[in-house]
Amino acid sequence: MKPTGFLFRLFGPAALLALGGCAVGMNFQAPTAPDVASYTPAPLPPATVQAAGVAQHFDPGADISGEWWTLFHAPELNSLINTALAHNPTLDASQQTLIEAEENVRAEEGSFVPSLSGSFQAERERISSAELAGQGAGSLSSSAVIPPYSLYNASLSVSYTLDVFGGVRRQVESLQAQADYERYELEAAYLTLTANIVTAAVNEASLNAQVDATNKIIAVDHKQLDILTNQVSLGGAPMANVLSEQASLASTEATLPPLEAQLAEERNQLADYVGTFPAEFHEADFTLDSLDVPPDVPVSLPSALLAQRPDIAAAAAQLHEASANVGVATANMLPQITLSADVGQDALTVGTLFTPQNLLWSLVAGITQPIFEGGTLDARRKAAIAAFRASGAQYQSTVLAAFQNVADALQVLQFDAEALQAAQAAEAASAKSLAVTEDQVQLGGQPFTAELTAQTTYQNAVINRVKAQATRLADTAALFQALGGGWWNRQDVSKAAQCCGIIP
Repeated sequence: MKPTGFLFRLFGPAALLALGGCAVGMNFQAPTAPDVASYTPAPLPPATVQAAGVAQHFDPGADISGEWWTLFHAPELNSLINTALAHNPTLDASQQTLIEAEENVRAEEGSFVPSLSGSFQAERERISSAELAGQGAGSLSSSAVIPPYSLYNASLSVSYTLDVFGGVRRQVESLQAQADYERYELEAAYLTLTANIVTAAVNEASLNAQVDATNKIIAVDHKQLDILTNQVSLGGAPMANVLSEQASLASTEATLPPLEAQLAEERNQLADYVGTFPAEFHEADFTLDSLDVPPDVPVSLPSALLAQRPDIAAAAAQLHEASANVGVATANMLPQITLSADVGQDALTVGTLFTPQNLLWSLVAGITQPIFEGGTLDARRKAAIAAFRASGAQYQSTVLAAFQNVADALQVLQFDAEALQAAQAAEAASAKSLAVTEDQVQLGGQPFTAELTAQTTYQNAVINRVKAQATRLADTAALFQALGGGWWNRQDVSKAAQCCGIIP
């Protein structure tokens, strides 16, 4: 019988028996969705109020685009995100971490089959006749000359630990859960990166508008100060007016450097997101006019949120890993059965190495049962159980936080629209007031300083409207992020989506 056939007949049934046995510990079942019908205490209205010409409509149960940021209709934003997805080092690190976890699973799966190793050894040796005589080698004289000889050995060794109690299976299960966790962490990194870029673009657009409006206010204040200074020199106004205007101008100028600093920081942050150095980042500035508010926003069903949020899926994977580790710790307390075999040939010449008379073999079966470990194994099992319970609590906390994120985003969008509507009304009123004041100044009914004051009031109203407009855009992006960002609709993660039953 060939050695390989012999080994298969020896270990094949044992391997099948081990794989078909029961694994100790808990068989993990994914947590079910909470029995919650809505995200907010009060039912959502069909749409927000109309602001800036757009009322955002809530679409319950609607799917989310895998490239949701394209709904802002900003080609510059789309290009920036595509660059970031290709070059961001954090994403690359997450991808490599996932590969590492998957390879660890494959490595551990090797324990399901016997380990096989082969060896060949050639030895040239000469022993003394005295040594042979001392061993009772017949009438051999101690002065006889023993010629050197060669010894050849070829052997095949195989060993296998029967996974009777499923310790290996639970270990593979644990590593697979860790790989699932890293996969969802990668998706979370994608989602966080894209949402951060959208938010940074909105902030940059807002800051650009605020800096522009503030510079206009400063220019108006300078004109006001020049007029008052001339009036004082002519004796037509008290010096107190000049001092008051100087204080007002200085106060306005003091608001400009922080805005410019924030703008510079946003630009540098965008450079970091796309994986380049700030000095090499030369993308065009974003403006609020280049970003559209999506008129239709999806509202995923609460029952679907668990599968859509990568952080919830990652928490479930950690719970699965902790469950499998309980089985591993339990199996380590039970007997370990090991089978091993060696088949080989010994010969003095290579030509006779594989002849039947030179065959040698051995079979060994062993069982090891921990008897006294100073409480170590029991303590490790209890620690694994505690870790499983902690993972369960952390999973529940993650789910609650996710539902809070969605509820916050949905409710905030309604208030954002109302705030923007009010800010637009204030801006429109200030514009009308400015127009009336300009007419009165031309007719001599108001001093020129009144027009300057009206211009300042109008620019302040513009700043308030800009902030409200940017907040609405940023909170819309936050809603898409809170709902999972549609990662299951991207082709590069179809495998992960299919494993979770999100897409067919």
